[in-house]
Amino acid sequence: MAKDDKTNVMRVLDGKKIAYKSHMYEQDASLSGEEIAGILGEDADKVFKTLVTVGKTGQHYVFVIPVKAELDLKKAAKAVSEKSIAMLPQKELLPLTGYVHGGCSPIGMKKAFPTIINESAKEYDEIFFSAGKVGYQVELAVKDIEKAIRYSFADVVTE
Repeated sequence: MAKDDKTNVMRVLDGKKIAYKSHMYEQDASLSGEEIAGILGEDADKVFKTLVTVGKTGQHYVFVIPVKAELDLKKAAKAVSEKSIAMLPQKELLPLTGYVHGGCSPIGMKKAFPTIINESAKEYDEIFFSAGKVGYQVELAVKDIEKAIRYSFADVVTE
């Protein structure tokens, strides 16, 4: 991989000396998470997407959930002690996080936000998530994520 192929996420992980594997695929923002899991040859339960929300208080929250799951807004609000939360409007994603839709990662955002990873991640040694750019994924040991960001686990997906 050429140096200019490194994403911000990879630079953060390199800077913190955190081991990861990077995966690239054809850049296509229309691909679903399940299609990306298929391209990677991985179980979709191990491939996670990053969702940014805003609480009733105005605080932003990041949720990292399996690509085939849906965020349960009630469970998510409870997990962060908010009365309610809503998905962040897509036009606000880039200015807030520095990432575009389809390339949002919990690592390397412009600002650190409270982050919740769905508890199903604990079932795996490694999980995949966006490397911060459409067409790039990182595979990272779940135990190493805490070296890069502060987060907690919670059940935040619909059954």
